[in-house]
Amino acid sequence: MLTTSLYAFPSDLVAEGVDTVLRRVRERGVDAVTLAVAYHRARDVTPHGPARLVHRRDGLFLPHPDELPDIWDGVRLRPPVQDPAEVAAAARLFELAGPGGALAWTVFLHNTTLGAEHPDAAGVNCFGDPLRADLCPAHPDAGAYAVALARTVVRVTGAPVVAEALSYGTFDHGHHHERCFVPLGDGERALLGLCFCAHCRRAVAGQGADPERLRARIATHLERALDGAPATPGEPAALAAAVGDDVVAMLRARQAVVAALTGRVADAVHAEGGRLIFLDLTGAVLGYAGGEPAGGPVAVQGWRLGVDPAALSGLVDGYACLAYARDPQRLRADVASVVEAVGGRCPVRVVLRPGWPDTDDAGHLAGKVAAATLPGVAAVDFYHYGLYPWPVLDRIPAALIRD
Repeated sequence: MLTTSLYAFPSDLVAEGVDTVLRRVRERGVDAVTLAVAYHRARDVTPHGPARLVHRRDGLFLPHPDELPDIWDGVRLRPPVQDPAEVAAAARLFELAGPGGALAWTVFLHNTTLGAEHPDAAGVNCFGDPLRADLCPAHPDAGAYAVALARTVVRVTGAPVVAEALSYGTFDHGHHHERCFVPLGDGERALLGLCFCAHCRRAVAGQGADPERLRARIATHLERALDGAPATPGEPAALAAAVGDDVVAMLRARQAVVAALTGRVADAVHAEGGRLIFLDLTGAVLGYAGGEPAGGPVAVQGWRLGVDPAALSGLVDGYACLAYARDPQRLRADVASVVEAVGGRCPVRVVLRPGWPDTDDAGHLAGKVAAATLPGVAAVDFYHYGLYPWPVLDRIPAALIRD
């Protein structure tokens, strides 16, 4: 039986009331709310909230870590806690929704506040510049933070953990008011996001490659690109041709790092009696701006984030992919690639946007839901309750009518 959920923020609950949001979600034929319990900095237009522009900050919609000393003692990275009214609203939502009625959407390593406070735990590019928006999954303190956060979410909410940003970040998704007036190619952008911290260099060396040689070659290549040299395609073979085969070993090492951390987090979640759903952000990397992903299907482009769907799906209880594609046929190909890679090891969830920039109307959304519901897909989720106008959210019920 296909299930559904609608993503939401605790600020939506405070603005409209927990009961009201639950009622409106259910009136649209949706089974559950996927609620943010740990989130990152953002600036959002909220079309039906009391404020039309919301500035979000890093932090937890959960009790302060000091209230759970058995989980957080000895963990160096301590996240801030969000507004008390939003923390209380989140708790109320999980209480009212009951089993199956809510999922805990948890952003793990994308945290500018912690990256700025603990720059040694954040990524470092080939020039030695800090990537402060993303904690490095190879860093032991970042791993300890992720495990503690996962345990906290299960202990407090009892809901399945939807794990976002439990992987490497990218050059293009970091701070805000970002500027780059050099027309960099997809390959150069991928190289700018690679981490060369001490822990990642050790992981690369463990794959039989020379991390310092690779770092120097990438830095030289990027210096040429910044001076206007031709762009490099964003494919592993093209990157290897540009900077040497060591980069392939690095991509392999990054996937091993993410798999190891995901396994630790999954073990922690299971020890608390919970379930872990890995949310793969590759679809957003490829199609966020306009729903027009380029290159191969999403499952074969997970290397950009250190994601290997085949390896991760054997560790978790569910695998969610972002199907941000305007063309239903491209969407179907992306979902099929994930289903094939997962190979039945866990259920697959597909996340769709019901409106702009990649969905035009109710018929278009219905076609995308139909394209997404392949064998092996257990759920279709919609992003996002507070970010779309009511007429867009009203497309969901008709899209869910199936033979």
